[in-house]
Amino acid sequence: MRWFPGHRSADVLPSPNIWYYQQAYEVENRAQDVEGEIWRVAREECDWAGRDVLDLGCGDGFHLPYFARDARSVLGVEPHAPLARDAAKRVAALPSTEVRQGRAQRLPVEDVSVDVVHARTAYFFGPGCEPGLREAERVLRPGGSILIVDLDVTSEPYGGWMRADLPHYEPPAVERFFAAEGFGCRRVTTRWRFADAAAMESVLKIEFSAKTAKRAIAEVRRLNPGDGEVTLPVGYRVHARVKPTGLVVPGHSADPAPSAPSALSRPSGPFSDSSSTSPRIV
Repeated sequence: MRWFPGHRSADVLPSPNIWYYQQAYEVENRAQDVEGEIWRVAREECDWAGRDVLDLGCGDGFHLPYFARDARSVLGVEPHAPLARDAAKRVAALPSTEVRQGRAQRLPVEDVSVDVVHARTAYFFGPGCEPGLREAERVLRPGGSILIVDLDVTSEPYGGWMRADLPHYEPPAVERFFAAEGFGCRRVTTRWRFADAAAMESVLKIEFSAKTAKRAIAEVRRLNPGDGEVTLPVGYRVHARVKPTGLVVPGHSADPAPSAPSALSRPSGPFSDSSSTSPRIV
């Protein structure tokens, strides 16, 4: 979760974990949500069986095969070319599944062509993500859903480590932003499970600053004395919004036309056109 404010590469902010530590991030992906609570809640909000799914910020494609089990089609969009190539390799043998390189503000996707837009700890962290939300609305069919999964920074102990590294991040402001944009919010408690302490340490070291990672590792070791499997509780939020099927009143949260920035609005996310003071949590 380490994030470097003001670091820019064109209009894409690098993801400081999966871009540079892909193997460790694969360990993290496999450790996350071992009971499948996020998937359960997401499916309750929007069942994608038989529908067309867009996974926004798909990384190296870890979640694409899960959607492909019962979706009609799956499209992953990823800005970082090496990850997009690896994602394409991961799903090469899956029918009706593809990967395109692209950015959240300018999706390489046709208008009203998908039923579900899924973004998991990738792009949307409140104020500043309005361009990405407008693009998601553009590509959604009426009645389609946006599912945004992010980390619950109020949930301990993981949230405390995040707040230590991101002292200016305001969880209530993010939640107010999503509520104002018409999203519901469901908090989900998950459990991460690692084969051993070494795997846990490799993940926490790519997610936090050296000082915070040292603290986090010590706390997890206290929670898991002895050798063998290591578990860690981690909280998430699932934000969901359905695109209206009728006419949209100008100024409504689902109106794709740009609106005047709110007091909360400031550039954020990996595709911001200017530097950001919002976190890139991945």
